[in-house]
Amino acid sequence: MAIDKTWVTMRNRKDPAYWEGLQVFMELASKHKDCDGRIFCPCVKCKNTRLHPLNTVEAHIFTKGFESSYERWIYHGEPDEPVEANINVDADEMAGVIEDFFPPIDDDERAGDDEMQRGQYYDDMFEEIEAQLYPGCDWISSLNFIAKLMHLKNLGKIPNYIFDELLKLLKFAFPKENKIPATHYEAKKKLGKLGLGYKSIHVCVNNCCLFHNEHASKDFCPACGTSRWINEETSRKKVAHKVMRYFSLTPRLKRLYSSRHTSKEMVWHRTGRVRENGVMRHPVDSAAWKDFDSRHPDFARDPRNVRLGLAADGFNPFGNMSLSYSMWPVVLVNYNLPPWMCMKDNNFMLSLLIPRPKSPGKDMDVFLRPLVDELNALWTQGVETRDATTNSMFNMRATLLWTINDFPACSSLSGWSGQGYKACPTCNEDTTSI
Repeated sequence: MAIDKTWVTMRNRKDPAYWEGLQVFMELASKHKDCDGRIFCPCVKCKNTRLHPLNTVEAHIFTKGFESSYERWIYHGEPDEPVEANINVDADEMAGVIEDFFPPIDDDERAGDDEMQRGQYYDDMFEEIEAQLYPGCDWISSLNFIAKLMHLKNLGKIPNYIFDELLKLLKFAFPKENKIPATHYEAKKKLGKLGLGYKSIHVCVNNCCLFHNEHASKDFCPACGTSRWINEETSRKKVAHKVMRYFSLTPRLKRLYSSRHTSKEMVWHRTGRVRENGVMRHPVDSAAWKDFDSRHPDFARDPRNVRLGLAADGFNPFGNMSLSYSMWPVVLVNYNLPPWMCMKDNNFMLSLLIPRPKSPGKDMDVFLRPLVDELNALWTQGVETRDATTNSMFNMRATLLWTINDFPACSSLSGWSGQGYKACPTCNEDTTSI
């Protein structure tokens, strides 16, 4: 039965209705006392930060009032709302995911090799959805089961080795002919078909260059001559000195528009925001955004073009083991989303994981090369993207909003580490035009 909370907003605390509502609250809260007989006090002064006896809490609420922002009484017996990440067990929900990310193509569109490949890929993914978890299981597919299991792993922060043991137990407990992956690696590989993976890029041990693009096939650094491999004479698989992880930006931006759940949010800055002079609620209200629009009206004309922010910082995940090794992430923030979404960590887009015993320092430009190349392509050419809201194709472009102390958009960024320039010292490109 719903709890009547209308009394908490009453201004006249001498009203009998206020007193009756207070007694109902005290009766509920009295069942959740601590070992000393105290409860959290929700008065406007204590705000659930202090514990008091029941009679003191009652007196505080009556004399000072009830904290209006305390809408769900989770400290006093009312159950909390379920977590947003509830697991829905609809058997067909993965079909909607595949249709969002890889919409089927008509027969008359299958002329080119790319279309044929995409059509075959689409058909293969639906075969995965239709595959039963085990013979006779017609209520959940193998792919759906793996996706939900990986979702629970991330929610509970389950370590990989524990997850491997869980998969072994499930594989043993379920009927013998099941499609449960044996390891976490196999589960990731299967979900990787949805584009949820990354690219490993080898790095010179002295951070001179990436073994990428024109240097991808080289075994020695073209700048310092250092070997790419820890042991280049081994007969086994060679291991690189350093490996950087790169998470491609373009497919993730396309996925945001291809999903029926996020495509509308991507144009919030144009369709949903409240305009009020002198008030800044979102980067769209900033002078930098408005100045950019005046410089590039063709880009600003389509609200589906994406504005990004970039941040990089270091952390030491093994500091408690007295090891000096650190990992530097480079994160992109999607400014198209509304403010209650764009600054939430689950909407941050991890772009790079840079390995090094110390911070990248002046070599940061070397590591940023893949991201800069991709941003240049998104700025100059764009990419054909499907908008799930209108069910139409458009050319999506992207830009990085930054200050003059950040990194420029120039394709010759490698080797340049200056700051405070308004133009690239290599090619004199205007760094405000990214």
